[in-house]
Amino acid sequence: MKRHATFVVLAAFSLVATLAAQSGAGQYRLTKTISVGGDEGWDYVTVDSEARRVYVSHGSHVVVLDADSNEVVGDIPDTQGVHGIAIAADLGRGFTSNGRANTVTIFDLKSLKTLTSVKAGANPDAIVYEPETQRIFTMNGRSQDTTAISAADGTVAGTLALGGKPEFAVADGKGNIYVNIEDKSELVHFDAKTLTIRDRWPMAPCQEPSGLAADWRSRRLIAGCGNKLMAVINADNGKVVATVPIGEGVDANAFDPETDLAFASTGDGNLTVAHEDEPDKYTVVATVPTKKSARTMGLDLKSHRIFLPAAEFDPPAPGERRGKIKPNSFVVLVVARG
Repeated sequence: MKRHATFVVLAAFSLVATLAAQSGAGQYRLTKTISVGGDEGWDYVTVDSEARRVYVSHGSHVVVLDADSNEVVGDIPDTQGVHGIAIAADLGRGFTSNGRANTVTIFDLKSLKTLTSVKAGANPDAIVYEPETQRIFTMNGRSQDTTAISAADGTVAGTLALGGKPEFAVADGKGNIYVNIEDKSELVHFDAKTLTIRDRWPMAPCQEPSGLAADWRSRRLIAGCGNKLMAVINADNGKVVATVPIGEGVDANAFDPETDLAFASTGDGNLTVAHEDEPDKYTVVATVPTKKSARTMGLDLKSHRIFLPAAEFDPPAPGERRGKIKPNSFVVLVVARG
């Protein structure tokens, strides 16, 4: 009886804690719109929570915001077709993947001045820093491979064919890289040091995966899927252990280890918030209206705020998928609790 009573008490406590976390998640809302201007496109956002900077890709340059004041504090020019930004804080360097130029720009984190440019594969998209090897990896969409670059001196360490079109990638800090293969609906796990593929896992029912985040405490990967799902994958065996519904047009995911909340930003103008009740159980606790086109985001792990770029578009011309961006309509939305 005592053991049973103890179990009931613990279960009740766990339920209360989960409900409290879910209640807090429901308080997320759009709190601010930062006007940036310009009529260029965008892709990924990277938040350097320690340095309190937000890096926003913006066509031919990167806009740098202060994560606390929301003010524009800098700019990294001549990053043609920039997709992503990676930070190597231990080396004082930042990196951008320039899709139109097929290059990586290396810049100084303090001054934001460009140090050099390095050749990558064709159309480098996502970019990630792997701290154990101190290498930068670009996920090259057109050449369907990854380029490994020494973050310290900019030398190319090698190239690894990925067998399909790579999208977003994450590093676990132990020499492992995980990357979504969009056109194959696969997850590739490779060794950052030897540049060899360790695993290739099917992601069904997830189709056309794009965004990718991770909860390294429970060794779970969180992928955004083109068929309006967020899939949770065991990082050790590749098994899809959970799925939750999300909006249409996902292109970024994030996980907050302090709140156990996972996020998916979708171009239809919604941010899905799901709570990790258990490593293999996720529950949608909020759908936050943002703005149509706000498909990517960056999460500040200190303030728990989320930054999402968006813009206004003209109606598409006949035969066009999307209209032109209206002049000076580019903004960064801030979603926060409260």
